[in-house]
Amino acid sequence: MSGKSATLFILMGLFRCLYDWVFAVTRRLYDWVLSWADTKYGTPALFVLSFIESIFFPVPPDVLQVALSASKPKRSFEYAAVNLLGSVSGAVCAFFIGFALWGVVQDFFFGYIPGFNEEVFETVRKLYDDNAFLAIFAGAFTPIPYKVFTITAGVFEISLLILILASLAGRGGRFFAVAAVMYLFGPTVTHWMDKYFNFMTILFTVLVIIGLVAFKYFEHFM
Repeated sequence: MSGKSATLFILMGLFRCLYDWVFAVTRRLYDWVLSWADTKYGTPALFVLSFIESIFFPVPPDVLQVALSASKPKRSFEYAAVNLLGSVSGAVCAFFIGFALWGVVQDFFFGYIPGFNEEVFETVRKLYDDNAFLAIFAGAFTPIPYKVFTITAGVFEISLLILILASLAGRGGRFFAVAAVMYLFGPTVTHWMDKYFNFMTILFTVLVIIGLVAFKYFEHFM
């Protein structure tokens, strides 16, 4: 085996190990979130998960909402309401973290929270200059990390009312759309998610990347 072939073989092996590790960690987080659906604390856990996801937690709260709704489809819209309340409450908390504590916590967020970096921050700032409501709505409705918008809303002193209204619109539209699907199709969706978990993880990552690239593209027209 030539030197270049050996190097390529090693790199492919390292990539495979990294790939397996990322999916193993993601799967453990996913399974941990789902485990709350089988307990009597499922509804409060949904609120807490949604709250912290608006600040730092990487797993979207839709996962637990789907699991809870699959077991009780008639309560799907109730779970959507709990999810929405937790998410918007977390957004308000994140706003005040960004507004009052950013100088203290910024190194933690830039170093350990996915989606946070100085380039993204600058892009979001320019989006806020153009239309803060639409920027927050996009972050709330799409797979783009919502926490980036909630924290930066405080850092850049966006109106708290705009943050709340845009979050209610974006997160409400998203969570109640999930509720409608679960009300109609129930457990079938959960089975599909579990069966195609790896594919969905890749798709979710691709959508996040596309969203961030789109933000960079729109930045040039501001």
